[in-house]
Amino acid sequence: MEFLMILSISLLVSIFLAYLLFNNKHKNLPPGKMGWPYIGESLEYGNSGLRGEPEKFIFDRIAKFSSQVFKTSLLLQPTVVVCGPAANKFLFSNENKFVNVWFPDAVKKILPTTAQTSSNVEAKRLRLMLPNFLKPDALLTYISMMDSIAQDHFASGWEGKKEVTVFPLTKRYTFLVACKAFLSIDDPEHVATFADPFEVLAAGLNTIPVDLPGTPFRRSIKASNELRKRLVHIIKQRKIEIEENKASPTQDVLSHMLSVTDENGQPMTEIYIADKIIALLIAGHDSASAVLTCILKFLSQLPHIYSEVLKEQMAIAESKKPGELLNWDDLQKMKYTWNVANESMRLAPPSRGTFREAITNFNFSGFSIPKGWKLLWSSYSTHWNSEYFPDPQKFDPTRFEGKGPAPYTFVPFGGGPRMCPGKEYARLEILVFLHHVIKRFSWAQLIHDEKIIVNPMSVPEKGFPARLIPHKA
Repeated sequence: MEFLMILSISLLVSIFLAYLLFNNKHKNLPPGKMGWPYIGESLEYGNSGLRGEPEKFIFDRIAKFSSQVFKTSLLLQPTVVVCGPAANKFLFSNENKFVNVWFPDAVKKILPTTAQTSSNVEAKRLRLMLPNFLKPDALLTYISMMDSIAQDHFASGWEGKKEVTVFPLTKRYTFLVACKAFLSIDDPEHVATFADPFEVLAAGLNTIPVDLPGTPFRRSIKASNELRKRLVHIIKQRKIEIEENKASPTQDVLSHMLSVTDENGQPMTEIYIADKIIALLIAGHDSASAVLTCILKFLSQLPHIYSEVLKEQMAIAESKKPGELLNWDDLQKMKYTWNVANESMRLAPPSRGTFREAITNFNFSGFSIPKGWKLLWSSYSTHWNSEYFPDPQKFDPTRFEGKGPAPYTFVPFGGGPRMCPGKEYARLEILVFLHHVIKRFSWAQLIHDEKIIVNPMSVPEKGFPARLIPHKA
């Protein structure tokens, strides 16, 4: 007993001394608290999202410390949270000067090539690998592809159903589109074999990296190894097909990646390409499916908004000949629908913010930011702030008419060099889906008090079960 008491006292003294050393070492830090030893405030940050009030973690501390900049500890890292448009502009504009992108340990271990090169090199490689994919000519071809996939998707997964759970269905649609755009895989059965391990992998990216049997992290590592092995096989086969002129070097993202060399003029390794394809599948499928599910939930609660979207979409549907696919001009007419999508992303942003790492000591907003500390920008700090969006909890698509929100206040896709490179791709994918669901149905939510939570994206807690109401012929 005496030994345990001495051990406890020693531990407390060690923590106290570490606290004193920490505060003496770093002068003029932002106000705030570091939370519990080791875990910091990670549990409070995560639980606020799971409770459906992610903004509370941010605004409670802004109010408590009377500062748009505060310190905390998240994901086992000393962190400075920076809030507001000026902070967003600073972080987005100073990539590779004061900050670099930072990934948690779980991401680095599940996708190991993310830690093998610098953030600057990664950004340059990404710009080399994706330009053809993002060119207007390529996006034009994706519209008809997305439309065809959406028609088959609604015929098999929605029509004839009285009730559906929306989130699994939106994930199926966006994953089908991603597999076609990135890998030219369009057989639903083949796509389905990727879906299960992919879900397991994605679930582990935001967990504590405890590599023990039965943990989500261990399952995610196993799933990533399986997917990487299968993708490397596809990559090898694609190389042969290109050499034999059985595949085009420009037919999809994979073919383009195989034609790109690194900063030393060497081809990208197969493992590296496989990891990048996995990362693109995550970015191109998870976020868009969550956004679509939230849009449908908001529309179920706002019949006057739904009515205006229906009017816009039916005008487009009635202008099409039988069997005619959607085209670029059709999507350009979906202005109100896209305003609705933007307002949904304002209230339920696909990302609550991302991390950067200070690569040098610097000052921001009068405070010292030490090298090695992490910085987190918050979409909620502007999206839910009445200074930038009056009556911020009201769903109002007219906010996006005319010039729209002030710069750096609406940031669902981030900004700067790290702005989501597939932003326009996501816009097309979202609009095509909304066209098909709205011209077929209205719907009613089955769980009236279902919250939108963050885990790690904004999504209805139960996946949004809904009763479908087909339009009368």
